[in-house]
Amino acid sequence: MKAVETKTEMTKKSGRTLDGVIVSTKMQKTVVVEVKRYVKHPKYKKYLTQTKRYLAHDETGAHKEGEKVTIVETRPMSKRKSFIIRPHSS
Repeated sequence: MKAVETKTEMTKKSGRTLDGVIVSTKMQKTVVVEVKRYVKHPKYKKYLTQTKRYLAHDETGAHKEGEKVTIVETRPMSKRKSFIIRPHSS
């Protein structure tokens, strides 16, 4: 018989978690999340801001532009979409 995974076991196996801001909600069930991170330049030792945009799955469509969210890496849902929005418990 196949073992059934509990919800806590499934969350342990999840990939990266990133914090960002929603910049676009123009697609159905998909939002664009912009993630900023600070990186120290190897030669000049100056801190730079790097931004990257990720497509994330939003099943309900309840999230709006400008909202801060946490996204979690999951199985690929399409060619560019491999993240889902983590529901907040607060």
